[in-house]
Amino acid sequence: MTNAVLRASALTKTYLSGNRRLQVLAGVDLDVAAGESVSIRGESGSGKSTLLHLLAGLDAPDTGELRWDGSTDTGVTRRARFLGMVFQSFYLIPEINALQNVLMAARMLGSPGLAERARATALLGRVGLADRAHHLPSQLSGGERQRVAVARALMNSPRLLLADEPTGNLDERTGEEVIDLLLGLCAETQTALVLVTHNAAHAARTARQLRLHAGVFV
Repeated sequence: MTNAVLRASALTKTYLSGNRRLQVLAGVDLDVAAGESVSIRGESGSGKSTLLHLLAGLDAPDTGELRWDGSTDTGVTRRARFLGMVFQSFYLIPEINALQNVLMAARMLGSPGLAERARATALLGRVGLADRAHHLPSQLSGGERQRVAVARALMNSPRLLLADEPTGNLDERTGEEVIDLLLGLCAETQTALVLVTHNAAHAARTARQLRLHAGVFV
């Protein structure tokens, strides 16, 4: 795949569990093209979240190679520019409002100015929260908090969006709305999406579906 935004080659990861070595990933290969949506399913303990952390550069593989847009640079500054992440538990800062939470992504790259504030405001509008910009997370529903998290993930115009069970804490209807939002915004902006989910219906909506079992794709 010559236009791969993400390329993972032969990734392995092992953890110590008491006196045992537990191999979580056993040589995973994954290429994701610009604008492509890919879902990853697998039973609990299959290594889905571990793989996503490796793809995000939050952890290092024991062996194998990770490239973002052809580069092995996965440092903090590059990460802030290259990818956005959406988690199951939102991870919003409770003491600041929705707009300020979205702007936190921009702060990774410096002090946000008027242009960044305008973009954050526009993104909240795109996710249907224009009238909730100055509400604290505690004043928002679970679905609204996840929408703020999606806006934050897209703040720096990333090439890649990683979503780890983004509907896991939401009811079925709200979960469908968040998946609609993720797929729609990624298609609109040509942002590649890797979605880890236990929901077969959500996985089926991505362009490519993968299943992780015993540390490898099957």
